[in-house]
Amino acid sequence: MSEVMRAHVALRPEGGYRFRVEMDRPEWALVVDEPPPLGEGAGPNPARLIATALGHCLASSLRYCLERSRTAAEVAAEVDVEVRRNERGRWRIARVHAQLDLSGVDPGQRPAVDRCLKLFEDFCIVTASVRQGIPVDVQVRLDGQTVHAPEGDQEAAV
Repeated sequence: MSEVMRAHVALRPEGGYRFRVEMDRPEWALVVDEPPPLGEGAGPNPARLIATALGHCLASSLRYCLERSRTAAEVAAEVDVEVRRNERGRWRIARVHAQLDLSGVDPGQRPAVDRCLKLFEDFCIVTASVRQGIPVDVQVRLDGQTVHAPEGDQEAAV
């Protein structure tokens, strides 16, 4: 049986490259922006959001495994994103380095920690998805009419 979970976010323009991001709950709203000189740096940019998603997912997956193993520990994460130009001169995320720091682990729980270290990455939805490559379909509408659609989309461009 196949299960599907969905998430939806809406980005509303606030001027320039700044957008208000609306999610399922109003208290989750945030502002995103591009750094200067393009934007004003009023919020995180997409690369920082990807780093956030990866770091949170990895730390949460490790914490979950440790909790299931009845191992008390604090998990902190730091993520560095390397952005560089590709062969066509386009900016791309070239590499991500995530560091997780465990603290407060009882030395007697080291076997449980070692077991979790072998498992946790496979349960991180975001990291596993990014590593595989995520299919992205893009549709653009102009005044309600599709003007750009993924290949094979039945709503042909006008």
